[in-house]
Amino acid sequence: MKRLFSILAITGMVAFGTTNATTIANTNTAVTTTTVNTIQEETEAAATADEPLGFHQELKKRFIEGGAGFMGIVLLCLILGLAIAIERIIFLNLSTTNTKKLTQNVEDALSSGGVEAAKEVCRNTKGPIASIYYQGLDRTDEGIEAAEKAVVAYGGVQMGQLEKNVSWISLFIALAPMLGFMGTVIGMIQAFDKIEAAGDMQPSLVAGGIKVALLTTVFGLIVAIILQIFYNYIIAKIDSIVNDMEDASITLMDLLIRNKK
Repeated sequence: MKRLFSILAITGMVAFGTTNATTIANTNTAVTTTTVNTIQEETEAAATADEPLGFHQELKKRFIEGGAGFMGIVLLCLILGLAIAIERIIFLNLSTTNTKKLTQNVEDALSSGGVEAAKEVCRNTKGPIASIYYQGLDRTDEGIEAAEKAVVAYGGVQMGQLEKNVSWISLFIALAPMLGFMGTVIGMIQAFDKIEAAGDMQPSLVAGGIKVALLTTVFGLIVAIILQIFYNYIIAKIDSIVNDMEDASITLMDLLIRNKK
């Protein structure tokens, strides 16, 4: 009987000890796992906090920091300037004509069907050069001099159409950095006002105003640079079309003189 109680007591002690050991081991494992997970989460959070923002997020952040007043006006200059520039580029591309092909078609029409056939070719062709050809051909009955005057006069009208609204782009190019510089001056004034109110020269008081000042200047210059690129492309395109118009006018006069003979 004593042996039985002794065996039961030993078995209970062993079982209790094993259970405690397992519980302690599981507790230690859980604590270790929780600690590791916490460290990983803190590391990921720190990495996320230190991760640099994307281009659009950074641009949006800087735009908001620059202030809605001047930054909004500078953005409006960019939108209006780009709208006009895109409209001009589309118009100029549609106004571009294959001058050699048109001249050959007009010459063939003059040889085969006369002036009316040549005018019909010009009516079916888009672009300022075809319009100039039509005006010159329409005055051939009045003489070569009248046709030349019509070509020159209508060439000036077409040049005005090509240059329409281009001056607005140059205005926005000049206006955007000027607004940026104005924002810079206002930001510096605000910084000095804070220094005067505090009665002490602290970097934290000056930093905000100077940052706003620099951001408005940077955005104004960026807008001016973008619009300047479009403006130069438009001017080069206009010059190319105008040169084609002048060459075509001379060619038309030669065709009319040969046709009269």
